[in-house]
Amino acid sequence: MEQKLRVGILGATGMVGQRFISLLENHPWFHVKVLAASPRSAGRTYKEAVGARWCMQKPMPKAMEDMIIKDATADIEAIAKEVDFVFCAVDMKKDEIRALEEAYAKAECPVISNNSAHRFTKDVPMIVPELNADHAAIIPAQRKRFGTKRGFIAVKSNCSLQSYVPALFPLSKFGIERVLVCTYQAISGAGKTLENCPEIIDNVIPYIGGEEEKSEREPLKLWGKIVGDEIVPATEPAFTAQCLRVPVSDGHMGAVFVDFKNKPSKEEMIDIWTKFSGRAQELNLPSAPKQFLHYFTEDNLPQTKLQRDLEGGMAVSIGRLREDTQYDYKFVCLSHNTLRGAAGGAVLMAELLAAEGYLD
Repeated sequence: MEQKLRVGILGATGMVGQRFISLLENHPWFHVKVLAASPRSAGRTYKEAVGARWCMQKPMPKAMEDMIIKDATADIEAIAKEVDFVFCAVDMKKDEIRALEEAYAKAECPVISNNSAHRFTKDVPMIVPELNADHAAIIPAQRKRFGTKRGFIAVKSNCSLQSYVPALFPLSKFGIERVLVCTYQAISGAGKTLENCPEIIDNVIPYIGGEEEKSEREPLKLWGKIVGDEIVPATEPAFTAQCLRVPVSDGHMGAVFVDFKNKPSKEEMIDIWTKFSGRAQELNLPSAPKQFLHYFTEDNLPQTKLQRDLEGGMAVSIGRLREDTQYDYKFVCLSHNTLRGAAGGAVLMAELLAAEGYLD
C-alpha cells in the first residue's frame, strides 16, 4: 500500500480499544489519526484518560499518549473528515451503537465494528476473512440503502465463535448436521482482568449474558449466502451452546461435538485442517497467520496458556479429536479472544476490505 490509511478508534479507552492501539502502533497499512471515547474522556490526553487502566502487556505507545480524545458521539462529522475509516469498540446500549455506526457510515466514513449491534442487519457483512470473505460483496447494496459512496458498516462475529467455527467451516463438504459446543471463556471477554475481577478467582461462572444465543445464531450467518440485497443465513448446522466464564486472563476454549451426514475419517479431518487456508492467506494480509488452523496430536493440548498466542494470537489451535458415543466426533479448540476474537480479527477484516478496494 503506497500511503497508509488514516484510522480512528471509537471506544479507545476500553480494553478492546487498548488492544486496537497496541496492534496498530506499527501497522504497515494503517495510521492512527483519531482516538475517540465517551464525553467524560473527551478533551483529555489519552494517557490522562486511561491512566492506571492500561492493561496491555506492552507499554502505551508514546505516539498516542498525548493525543487529545474526541467525543465519539458529538464529533462525528469532524472525525469523519480526518480519517479514512474507523474501528468501533464503544460500550453503549445496542440501539445507541446501531445509531452511532449508521451515523458514521452516512458521513461517508466506513465502520469496522467489534460490536454486536449490526450482526443481524441483513445487508451488513459479518466477516471472518479466512471463511466468508465473499460476503463483502453485499457492501454496494448497503451503500445503496444508506445513499453513500464510501460509507458502510462491516462487523466481526462474537469472540466465542473464533474457537470452534473455523474448525468446523472447512468440514462443510461432509454435511455438518448438528453441533454441541461448550465454551470456556476468559475474563478479558468481559473487559476485565484477573486483578480487577475478584469474583472469578477460584471460581467458574456458568452464565454469560446473551452469549449462548450469539454462539448458536451467528454461525448460521457466516454460512449464509448473498441473495439479492441481503445475506440469508443458513438453516444448518443446528447449534446448541453452553458458555462458561473461567478464571483465565485471555483465551477462549471450546469443547465441540459434531454429527455429519457423510462421516469423514479422522485422518481426513486432520488433513483438511492442516492444509486449510483462506482469502487472508491468499492475499498475504499483514495480520494473517501463515497457518490458520494448527492440529496438536498430544493428549493434553491445546492449552490456553501455551497456545493462545500462536502466530501472534491470530491462529486457531485444535486437538483431542476422537470418536464419540453420542456424536460422530468430539474435539477441543482454542483462540485468543481479544486478538483473533476481537481487535485482531477486526484489523484483519479491515486489511481484507482495503486489499479488495472497499476502503478506497
